[in-house]
Amino acid sequence: MKEPDQEFTREILRKVRQIEIKSNRLVSEVLSGSYQSAFKGQGIDFEEVREYQPGDEVRSIDWNVTAKMGIPFVKQYREERELTILLAVDISESTTFGSENRSKRERMAELSALLAFSAARNGDKVGLLLFAEEVEQYLPPAKGQKHVLRILREILFYPNKTKGTNLNEGLRFINQVMRRRAVVFFVSDFTMPESEKIEDENMEDLFYKEISSTKRRHDLICAQIEDPHEVSLPKSGLTTFEDAESGEVITVDLSDKNFQKEYVNAIQSKHNDFSGKLKRRGIDTFKFSTTVDFDKSLKEFFHLRKSRRR
Repeated sequence: MKEPDQEFTREILRKVRQIEIKSNRLVSEVLSGSYQSAFKGQGIDFEEVREYQPGDEVRSIDWNVTAKMGIPFVKQYREERELTILLAVDISESTTFGSENRSKRERMAELSALLAFSAARNGDKVGLLLFAEEVEQYLPPAKGQKHVLRILREILFYPNKTKGTNLNEGLRFINQVMRRRAVVFFVSDFTMPESEKIEDENMEDLFYKEISSTKRRHDLICAQIEDPHEVSLPKSGLTTFEDAESGEVITVDLSDKNFQKEYVNAIQSKHNDFSGKLKRRGIDTFKFSTTVDFDKSLKEFFHLRKSRRR
């Protein structure tokens, strides 16, 4: 029994070390300054009150102190230099899929590592939430390289107890537990059950209600992982598919042009609808693939956020 355990431990250490080296290099060479410009200084902390001076905004007056002292006092704030980052990562069975060398889960771990090492380098706290059908693991935000390495190890190798996807459970947990404003990266392939009802409400309706609540409380970014073979199917004739989460098995003719066309249109329509609904709610989205390096597109995404803040 010991040999498999030792071999698995060596695999964990090898994989974590491999991603650690790559992430630190990218943080230094590609994302230097981008992370800080995209997120730093967004929050404000109360610092002190002082006497009102001509030119101060009326809305900054502290009326409680003013009433006690008999003269106007205003609140002063300082930029919040330390951020809290939460990586909320979907580890449902659909994330085990990958048409080439890396699965969705591995790619999500790489993105999370890049963000976590960027945060650590800037002195920010990083936390982790793993979810599938239910919340599986939560590591409260903390600092330090050791903490970041544990986050990476958990994303890669935590054995999920449930197979399905319930995005609402992840969002609900964030809304209940994260009291302080945070930058939340919600990382998933965003597969949702079709037409499933809970308390007479559609799962999708519940999702948009929960995610809107998260957006009001936090700086929310949805990072969506895609695999090209889920968007464009190979023309391979009769093919049997098994749903990784439900176990449902279907056989379809992938050489059928009408099926191919309908499938692509349905996928594109679903993606456009999802992106549009997030955009209308003011939620930023970052898409990345299992087959294409995302370092340049992530840097561009950070610069876009910086431009909007200005």
